[in-house]
Amino acid sequence: MIHRLVSLLILGLLLSGCEQAAPKVYQQQLFAFGTLVEITLYGVGEDQARQAVQAVDAMYQQQHRDWHAWQHGLLTDLNQAIAAGKTIRTDPSIIRLIRLGQGFERSSGGLFNPAIGHLLKLWGFQQDTPPQGPPPPAAEIRHWLDTAPGSLQVQIHGQEVSSENPAVRLDFGGFAKGYAVGKAVELLRSRGIDNLIVNAGGDLCVRGRHGDRPWRVGIRQPGTGGLLASVEMENSGCIFTSGSYERYYDYEGRRYHHILDPRSGYPATGTVSVTVLTEDPTRADAAATALFVAGPGEWQAVASRMGIQDVLLIDDHDVAQLTASFATRVHFEQPPAAIEIVQPAP
Repeated sequence: MIHRLVSLLILGLLLSGCEQAAPKVYQQQLFAFGTLVEITLYGVGEDQARQAVQAVDAMYQQQHRDWHAWQHGLLTDLNQAIAAGKTIRTDPSIIRLIRLGQGFERSSGGLFNPAIGHLLKLWGFQQDTPPQGPPPPAAEIRHWLDTAPGSLQVQIHGQEVSSENPAVRLDFGGFAKGYAVGKAVELLRSRGIDNLIVNAGGDLCVRGRHGDRPWRVGIRQPGTGGLLASVEMENSGCIFTSGSYERYYDYEGRRYHHILDPRSGYPATGTVSVTVLTEDPTRADAAATALFVAGPGEWQAVASRMGIQDVLLIDDHDVAQLTASFATRVHFEQPPAAIEIVQPAP
């Protein structure tokens, strides 16, 4: 996710102009979950703001340790136990994430699958350095498909977790950042801060206003680093984007990105980016991935099942498909080749 830092200013807060009178904007950056997290607060004293951001940072560092998919922590302990056919007692935060992931797997029809950790490892996306070399052998992908791991195969009894499928390897990367952003918003609100943005590498939540006007945020132009569109966020909302340009590697003239289709074992095709706007950041994070995998022909039905109304999808022909409700809120700064207004399936 480090490469997303280049687009942070574009995907994040667009502060057009400045206000000369107090209260002022307080901004601070943290590093967590492999990306920069920018916290912007309005109308808060510096001491209050600094202490609140320090509390968010402490929370994030703990979450990073506990939920990391390949560095040793609670999640790796759980995956090792599942691989060995053992039952393990784990932390309530892990239980919560498993249950959330199972719900997203159900509602997406399996297009969002938080048990594909081993497949991500095969493709080289479970390591700190970018992948290199050829894609995994087709035989290894077929073998993974034959094992058919899914989070719905995980059993939870109190704080004890097990699975009868040793191929299950949980990876919360598809939605843990959204969950963490939501927790940061909750923490800041509990400290009396009502006007804020928490921006994790371009995926963000907004609460309140920037003085006498709404917050204004941007959506990145896929692949160029420019600005595709902007949205005014009134009172509250979260915008999350999944794109093929986020994490990828090239081999022999072909690009392989990290959004894998659990039906085929290969990177999803047909889509360049999906942006989701909703109140729940965890759902937004998971839905952006699921709709990307669903692709231009199927995403409407998946969005409906996942309870998502505001969607912008850019396909690999630079055609924008967006819902009518989102079309009323978005302003294209660099219009795509074509724009289609669609509705989620009933």
